[in-house]
Amino acid sequence: LTPTQVRQVGDAVTLVDVRENAEWASGHIAGAIHIPLGKLRDKMDLIPSDKPVVFYCHSGGRSSQAIALAMAAGQPHDTHMGGGISAWRAQGFPVAS
Repeated sequence: LTPTQVRQVGDAVTLVDVRENAEWASGHIAGAIHIPLGKLRDKMDLIPSDKPVVFYCHSGGRSSQAIALAMAAGQPHDTHMGGGISAWRAQGFPVAS
């Protein structure tokens, strides 16, 4: 999904930020869940299953890896935000700190 599409769906999806702690602290999308990619396999059960999941990272690489990890774990999470939070910020969308 594009940042605009993610913003439009709003609370209809669960956003999962897979960046590292320092990146999260430098700004994230309000309402997102933070699970660094390196811990995702062990913390997959922390992701709510009541709505679709959208992974995001800095530019899209790690969120693509997050999809692969989720699918390998038998989870239906197959969506990420293209361009990551960099694209989100480039659109002028707000970030929380």
